[in-house]
Amino acid sequence: MTNRVNVLGVGLSVLNLRTALAAMAAAVRHRRKGYVCVTGVHGVMEAQADPAFKQILNGAFLCTPDGMPMVWAGKLNGHREMSRVYGPDLMLEVCAWSEASGAKHFFYGGADGVAEKLAEKLKLKFPKLVITGTFTPPFRALNADEEKNLREQVAAARPDIFWVGLSTPKQEKFMAAYLPKLDATLMVGVGAAFDFHSGRVRQAPRWMQRSGLEWLYRLGCEPRRLAKRYFRNNPLFVLKFLGQQTGLKKYPSP
Repeated sequence: MTNRVNVLGVGLSVLNLRTALAAMAAAVRHRRKGYVCVTGVHGVMEAQADPAFKQILNGAFLCTPDGMPMVWAGKLNGHREMSRVYGPDLMLEVCAWSEASGAKHFFYGGADGVAEKLAEKLKLKFPKLVITGTFTPPFRALNADEEKNLREQVAAARPDIFWVGLSTPKQEKFMAAYLPKLDATLMVGVGAAFDFHSGRVRQAPRWMQRSGLEWLYRLGCEPRRLAKRYFRNNPLFVLKFLGQQTGLKKYPSP
């Protein structure tokens, strides 16, 4: 649906919020099934050691530039129109559009009670939003009974957009596996957006988001969980990307 820029072998869609929303709206109108990966440095680096995960990212309907490094990579490769398509912002844009379009939503993921609280908060913000269900999964793969329950619930709800709030790469692997099994048009993995919009976790100030420093704010809020990810992935990404840009290392095009 869109052009892609090769970032360490991952094809990032050349998008901004406006064009991402337009692509998703068209998919909903035409009932074109697909999944949307909202991808930053963490996702790209996870894909370096996991070819199956890289294939999932490259098979997405959209693989949006979630972090500012993805946007900078796009601009360095001549895509001036590219800007950040951040999961929490994308969710709000889609919900605003849905008030007029009537698109139906389902929320899957988060800790106990988070999906329900998210639905409640979004309904307050967007009174005409149609929410047809929520499901809080266990912190493991679904067993046969749980999967049956989910499939039946989604079949009854028939959402246009099935939001997934798990961590990367868990949410992307879930979407790739369950898209054929569930009666939903688009699946969108937005991770921490569930926690942010439910009020469970604070978001970084907008200036930190725009300057590429959101990782520092999140590290301060959750150091034990995120320290290893950021201190390992961020420097390694810079080195690998410099190698790609200078031609020292080739990454096959997606």
